[in-house]
Amino acid sequence: MTDRVIDSTDAALLLALAEHPRSTAVALAETTGLARSTVHSRLNRLESEVLTDPLRRVDPASVGLPLCAFIFAHVTQQKLSQLPESLARIPEVIEVFGVSGDWDLLIRVAAADADDLYRVADLVLSTPGIERTSTVLAMKHMMPYRTQPLIERLRAR
Repeated sequence: MTDRVIDSTDAALLLALAEHPRSTAVALAETTGLARSTVHSRLNRLESEVLTDPLRRVDPASVGLPLCAFIFAHVTQQKLSQLPESLARIPEVIEVFGVSGDWDLLIRVAAADADDLYRVADLVLSTPGIERTSTVLAMKHMMPYRTQPLIERLRAR
């Protein structure tokens, strides 16, 4: 992660990319009114420092896993640093966040159905270092991941 905050030129590029993700540097230069060399150098920096997911995200439902659930976990603190690697061995684990509050981790998982979710939750619970868990099922995805409003707010300053 970078400590550098994006500026209005970066914001313009990111908004243009959000609008047309497959744009070439030439097309982005035309859209933003920036020089091609500026666009090229800025894109290189943004891709290495800012764009956290340059690959297109695949909807787990398209690979037969339509259920989304979140597993809250209490962990053995001495094993906390090893848990992301251990959890990554479970294919259905999509994301893991360290959180504050009553739990230590928030684990996003995908599953085929309720029985499969039970299996996945058991795999998570049996991971060395996980002490106990609580699972909640996402009933509906109501708003997708987004950052454009943050970029627009920055650009408006």
